[in-house]
Amino acid sequence: MHKSTKHRVCCSLLTIFLPWSASAWAETLNVAVASNFIAAMGHIKLAFEDNSEHKLRIIRGSSGKHYAQITNGAPFDIFLSADQRRPRRLVEEGLAKESGLTTYAHGQLALWSKQNNLQLNREYLLNTNNYCVIAIANPRLAPYGKAANELLSILGLESLVREKVVMGENIAQAFQFAFSGNADLGLVAYSQTESPNLRGQGSVWLVPSNLHRPIKQDMVILTDSAAALEFSSFMKSAVVRAILLTSGYLLPEVAP
Repeated sequence: MHKSTKHRVCCSLLTIFLPWSASAWAETLNVAVASNFIAAMGHIKLAFEDNSEHKLRIIRGSSGKHYAQITNGAPFDIFLSADQRRPRRLVEEGLAKESGLTTYAHGQLALWSKQNNLQLNREYLLNTNNYCVIAIANPRLAPYGKAANELLSILGLESLVREKVVMGENIAQAFQFAFSGNADLGLVAYSQTESPNLRGQGSVWLVPSNLHRPIKQDMVILTDSAAALEFSSFMKSAVVRAILLTSGYLLPEVAP
């Protein structure tokens, strides 16, 4: 075969096989994400996919439900929890490696009402005549629900508001109760009140962090995957840090 002809054949083969080779390395990661983090995760997904050949498939739900699904064999690659306990348990149970365990954000609890111009604060919450129904997430499933319970207990309100509490399965449902007007108030994730379509609407009180335990949110890698490692590294990038700060979260190293 003539040298130039051989060159053209080789180039043609490369044209055929190189796209296939690139796509063969691309993965779609199944990422289980706590309900409070869905809005921020939407921005992170776009940023990650703009900078990677890999794709993300987002599965939302309460941290407790995701943990149960993982222990029952759900094919998740990454788990972004709203707490530290469940990712740690997955490591202890041999379902994840400790090297893939890291704190990615610190959450903040907020008291929110759909009604504008309320002076929401500690005193407002203490006066139980101000509201008939208050929404929280299920403390057994959702860390923000646990933080809400701790707040009510510290303020001496736990027994006083027991009949006023409506409980959502996760923080998204708790927020929906308040947003729909089925609850006068909601103890929700501050990040929910800071979403672009809600920022500036309603009334909000950012609950001081000394009124509940820190909401440290951990992620863990569940599969041996180059794509999962790439995503874990991306979660520590300046791009993600900026998204966290504009989404109502604190960075782990500066959170109180």
